[in-house]
Amino acid sequence: MTEQVRARVPLSCWRGERGTYHLVTLTGSPAKAIAMHERLRRLEFGGRRGFGSVKVIARIGDTGWKTSVFPQTPSPSSGQAIAQQEREWILLVSKKVMRAEDLAEGDEVAVELKLL
Repeated sequence: MTEQVRARVPLSCWRGERGTYHLVTLTGSPAKAIAMHERLRRLEFGGRRGFGSVKVIARIGDTGWKTSVFPQTPSPSSGQAIAQQEREWILLVSKKVMRAEDLAEGDEVAVELKLL
């Protein structure tokens, strides 16, 4: 049941009390594919993973790593009506990946996810 998801998305930065995090937000058809994968896994195994996350092998450029993507309800500030089940998915990008791929906030990155 392994599925590949690809997207070109901007790298953004979130600054919180405990530090700065770089991440990409997956929306649209990639997000729907991840959500469907999560639902099927939940039905197959009878439960959710922590925070509703989905295990993935992520790749940006030549750098790959095993991690998870996390669901997030889109902010209502977009002005569009959003269905309850629609989600965005967040992929955190570590400093190690940022250095290896010479990335900076605002760069558009090609992300490949192998859903596990």
